Amino acid sequence: MRAIRILLVLAVVLGVLFVAADRIALWFAESQAADKAQQSQGFTSKPDVSIKGFPFLTQVAAKKLDDVHITAKGIEAGTGGQTLRIDRFSADLRGVRLSGNFSSAVADTADGTVLITYADLTKAVPSGITVGYAGNGKVKLSALGFTTTVEATLANGKTVRLGGLSGLPAELQALVGSGLSWDLSGLPTGIQLKSATATADGIQVVASGTHVVLAN
Repeated sequence: MRAIRILLVLAVVLGVLFVAADRIALWFAESQAADKAQQSQGFTSKPDVSIKGFPFLTQVAAKKLDDVHITAKGIEAGTGGQTLRIDRFSADLRGVRLSGNFSSAVADTADGTVLITYADLTKAVPSGITVGYAGNGKVKLSALGFTTTVEATLANGKTVRLGGLSGLPAELQALVGSGLSWDLSGLPTGIQLKSATATADGIQVVASGTHVVLAN
């Protein structure tokens, strides 16, 4: 009986040590993954990376992580001189495959959201225009004493537009020109934008993708 008790105690101790080692390895891996993602994707700040599932070490041995959550803030997007700050990009990545030397990570599938605040939209539009929420899923443009409502739409799976600008007062039309649109570059390769909705917090864009590159 005494031998059995000793074995049970040893089993408990070893179990605790394994869990501790697993959690330490997980913490280190999440930090390293965040650094790698920042360097690879060009994020302006270090993203938050959370690796789900237990035990972690067995996932590493298989070089495939079941579920990874990433949140990146302050992403600079846009091309051709039209830049737009993305306040937050969050995504759940499933089936993340690691390369032989752990230098790259590619997810089988991903689902996420992009948030663009009205304050950041105001900075991105021509000077003199203020962008806000009009309610009922509409965006409000105000300038020169005029106010109009427009819709947030998507084009080509990568471009956010403030559409419905026809019929504006001439003074306001002169400010917006041919339209207001931004290509949301700067997101991980493989991510496609699916829909855009105006909310009280800003324009929320739903995104998803396959073979999404987290780091390379």
